Amino acid sequence: MSPEQVKCHYDAVVVGAGAAGLSAALSLVKTLGTEHSKGSEGGILVISKLQALRSHTGSAEGGIAASLGNEEEDDWRWHYYDTVKGGDWLVDQDAARILASQGPQTVIELEHDGVAFSRGKDGHIAQRRFGGHTARFGGKPVKRAAYAADRIGHQILYALWQQCVRYGVEFAEEWYVTDLVLSDAEEGGIEGLVVLDTHDGRAHAIAADNVILCTGGAGHLFHTTSNSWDLTGDGMALALRAGLQLEDLEFIQFHPTGLGHTGILLSEAARGEGGILRNSEGEAFMARYAPEHRDLAPRDVVSRSIASEVDAGRGVADPKEPDGPRDCVWLDMTGVGEERMKTLLPQVYETIVRYSGLDPAHDLVPVKPTAHYTMGGIPATTKGQVYRWANGGRMAVHGLYAAGECSCVGVHGANRLGGNSLLDACLFGSRAGQAVAKRIDGGGERGQEVHDGLLEETLAGRESCIHDLLHGLPDHEGVQEAAEEAGSDAVARTEDHEHSQGGPVSGLRTRDEADHPADGEQAEGGQTDANAYDLMARVGHVMEDGVAVRCDRSSIERALDRIDELDRESRTLACHGDEPAFNQELTAIMEVKNLLTLARAVLTSSLEREESRGSLYRKDHPRRDDSRFLAHSMVDAQGDVRWQPVHIVDLPPQGRGY
Repeated sequence: MSPEQVKCHYDAVVVGAGAAGLSAALSLVKTLGTEHSKGSEGGILVISKLQALRSHTGSAEGGIAASLGNEEEDDWRWHYYDTVKGGDWLVDQDAARILASQGPQTVIELEHDGVAFSRGKDGHIAQRRFGGHTARFGGKPVKRAAYAADRIGHQILYALWQQCVRYGVEFAEEWYVTDLVLSDAEEGGIEGLVVLDTHDGRAHAIAADNVILCTGGAGHLFHTTSNSWDLTGDGMALALRAGLQLEDLEFIQFHPTGLGHTGILLSEAARGEGGILRNSEGEAFMARYAPEHRDLAPRDVVSRSIASEVDAGRGVADPKEPDGPRDCVWLDMTGVGEERMKTLLPQVYETIVRYSGLDPAHDLVPVKPTAHYTMGGIPATTKGQVYRWANGGRMAVHGLYAAGECSCVGVHGANRLGGNSLLDACLFGSRAGQAVAKRIDGGGERGQEVHDGLLEETLAGRESCIHDLLHGLPDHEGVQEAAEEAGSDAVARTEDHEHSQGGPVSGLRTRDEADHPADGEQAEGGQTDANAYDLMARVGHVMEDGVAVRCDRSSIERALDRIDELDRESRTLACHGDEPAFNQELTAIMEVKNLLTLARAVLTSSLEREESRGSLYRKDHPRRDDSRFLAHSMVDAQGDVRWQPVHIVDLPPQGRGY
């Protein structure tokens, strides 16, 4: 879509074109009608920094959870219980009831929209076992994940996109949202967006009565991740910079079976179809950690078990790096059978053959945990309404909605069950679209009058920033401010650490980091040597060292100090070429700054939660502490953390054995 086709004002703008964004857009246009979506005044627009069919939803492999009962007896109440237990009782139970009870209808609607599910012999949608999904409230594993071989995300993405095209939804593809503009983060509502058209490098102000953020997760906070390169936490960082909070950001799920050191996902379906994890001694070790569910225990349990085996010296090296670290375990799929594997797990099979050179029908495959999913995000109600937590209550941000992985409705708690992410995205994306359609149709609650001056002022600031970056002019003033702030913070944290640990914090910079220019250092001609892609990689290593799978106060504080260093270095970033059109370095600079903003919030939330729950394992606080922390963390850009009570309906907290 060319800039001339993008209007200055829309009734609703959806940001992101994955499962959540497409579901929201489709729900909007179905409810309002195609005439409204293309109205000369207002209308609906979907903005995506990628072409829609490149969205990360297409990488989802194993299945979408729903208690259809096509293969075995099932009940939505069992799914509800499993979701709450799987989230280590940090799940908002009113939201989880909606997720589980409306799961079957959501899958049926996807089928009607054209998703080509695999079929059982009787013609019904086929289902398979996934970790943590059980029959009869914690009994034996149950087949609940509806699948399309191991390419369910691809099927859903294409089907939803085709339906959007059918209904005439308008897309602005390869447009990058740089600013979320609110009239007042405390009381007001949405004004609009400032968006960069990457085709020509120009920024545009788009006024919007409603915005639905569906920007996906933030897997590239970590070096080893299953996420595509575009998942840099943009929507969450936009919310923080606009003065909003993020919820439960300390809970990052590591999927236990990333291929070797690539981070590429090998679906949980591989274990659902009979794959077994083995250590260097050939032992099927999950029997010791989860005696009943073994390899199909929840992902956080399996990832920690792998880490424990590695710590005990029972890890293996990736055959591609035989002299490298022994930080993997084996995935044994030899019992699945080659024909069955190629039929039900074609993508897993092809990935292993292509990227490891192994044949999973005959060879053991090296796997290690890989950053996979962000349980926390922008706080949203079950209708997608974004809110702030203040004075013991939820304060709605009028006209702003969120859905999918960038949001936090409270359905995943401290750990997400496999198959629940696609259900969350499709179901709550649709519900957000319906809520916005109702708001538009009723003309209701438009909030405060639009202040065009604020939007134009933000646009002017962004244009100035883009000009400076393109012409090699880093934010030197910002460098000095950041250095002063971060320096004092680092000193304070070091003093606290010395007081509590009896020694100084050591090694704030790695050898690799020491090889790069310090704050503000530049090459000849005034051009900065700082590189956005290199900086992004170092953020990933810092976060992996600090909070991947396990952490403690010392590792978190070291990571905070190093993030402060990298943040100062980011102030020296500037483009090495001044061509504005398709300048990927320009957007990379913005992405790495988003990652740094988000990294600090993740670390702050992790530091404040002094317990172990779900995906967060604090070695210095190894027990769950319901008396203090049966609550959602709510962190803002200043590092202020507040606590919102969990919604308990009918499942009081219990133990969490598997």
